[in-house]
Amino acid sequence: MRENKSLAGQIDWLLVLLLVLLASLGLSTLYSVAYNDEHPNIFDLSQLYGKQIMWLGISLFVGFIVYLIDSDIYKKFALPIYGFVMFLLVVVLFMPPVNGARAWLGIGPLGIQPAEFAKIAAALVLAKFISTVSLKTQNTRLVLIAFSIILGPMFLILLQPDAGTFVVFTSFLFVMYREGITFDPLILNIVNSFPNVKFKQTWVGTHFIPILFVVIILAIMTVLSSRVFVVFPFISSIEISGFIFILVSLSVIAFFAFFLAQQFGSKRDRGNTTFAVLLGYGLSLGVILTVHFGFSSLAPHQKERIEFFLGTREDPDGEDYNRNRAMAAVGSGGFSGKGYQNASVSSVRSNHVPESETDFIFCPFAEEWGFLGSLVLMVLYISILIRIVFIAERQRSVFNRVYAYCVAMIVFYHVAINIGMNIGFAPVIGIPLPFFSYGGSSMLSFTIMMFILLKLDSQRMDVLR
Repeated sequence: MRENKSLAGQIDWLLVLLLVLLASLGLSTLYSVAYNDEHPNIFDLSQLYGKQIMWLGISLFVGFIVYLIDSDIYKKFALPIYGFVMFLLVVVLFMPPVNGARAWLGIGPLGIQPAEFAKIAAALVLAKFISTVSLKTQNTRLVLIAFSIILGPMFLILLQPDAGTFVVFTSFLFVMYREGITFDPLILNIVNSFPNVKFKQTWVGTHFIPILFVVIILAIMTVLSSRVFVVFPFISSIEISGFIFILVSLSVIAFFAFFLAQQFGSKRDRGNTTFAVLLGYGLSLGVILTVHFGFSSLAPHQKERIEFFLGTREDPDGEDYNRNRAMAAVGSGGFSGKGYQNASVSSVRSNHVPESETDFIFCPFAEEWGFLGSLVLMVLYISILIRIVFIAERQRSVFNRVYAYCVAMIVFYHVAINIGMNIGFAPVIGIPLPFFSYGGSSMLSFTIMMFILLKLDSQRMDVLR
């Protein structure tokens, strides 16, 4: 039976305080960057800051309702919520495109992005699935179901296309890795189906997720290179593309590994090493081909942003204007900044940094408060992440813990990528800064996400699993 405690006494007030402080900084920055002399009232709904206050109010109201709901409901109805959001992701594909993407559902004068709420639904279902299975006896079916939970919405989001949210969904892979879900069952079933080969465990399968990310990064850096490699410098006519170069390199490495195993290995080692080499070669080749052809299928502006980020293409006053202006704005803030409402490069009025109220809102903040202010903001985000991880670790329920880690990884991805975009460390893929950027869907989804976490934590002593 649940203990009768007041709602105020159960809530994690430290996390609430950190979030309120963050949202207040975001609102003050938006008021500064979008300030209109003819509409100085911060509650003016015709202005961006007035609309943001409206969304803050709506989000807090919805968050309060979410907190009133018993925590068991989120586990029991995780699958229906997931199914409903998946339905919305399909419906939105038939909506008129906005800025080249079919990502918005219009509700009167307002609009929401189902992809923002898909992250919450996926986190709930993944938490429910992991909490109801035994990871000590993993099998291929368990692994495939776990990955299907995140691959389904990722596929639909890619069709919109929304590269930013698509990338954020990969954060769930690290949650799965933390909980002990590996590719071992799938890989072992394939490898051990061959005669004279018997693996009990594969290092690649156990640590597949971090290895996958390393391989993807290497593949992107090589395959997307528009330059050519001169194979023999003394024969200038022989040149080869980065894509062909990495395929040939992988083949040569695989051949020599196979040759050495056959010449110097024992009979048992020959078979095991051969399949390990073939498996590694196949996985690497699959990732590289996926990255190569996936990049080819992107829209032209998405390709350009990635190429600018990788340094394979330069156009500082053209297509790469956003990123260059963003870095200029951040740099112009210096050590202590120019002062509140003194952002000259990144204000909405100057329009030197497009989308300075949404994806690039870090720019005006950094320009006004400089390195010191940026450091304070980073400390605030890090404090929120540490608090969420602390909350995750004190849970007695597997469902609560997994959901909390999902929230932590989603916030981490958003912060790292958004600020990385603003300082030239990440490609411009359109991703908001949590509780800071202007936007109703983002504010509402993050508020719901956090209040579900607060509710689960408030009743952590009432459940064991």
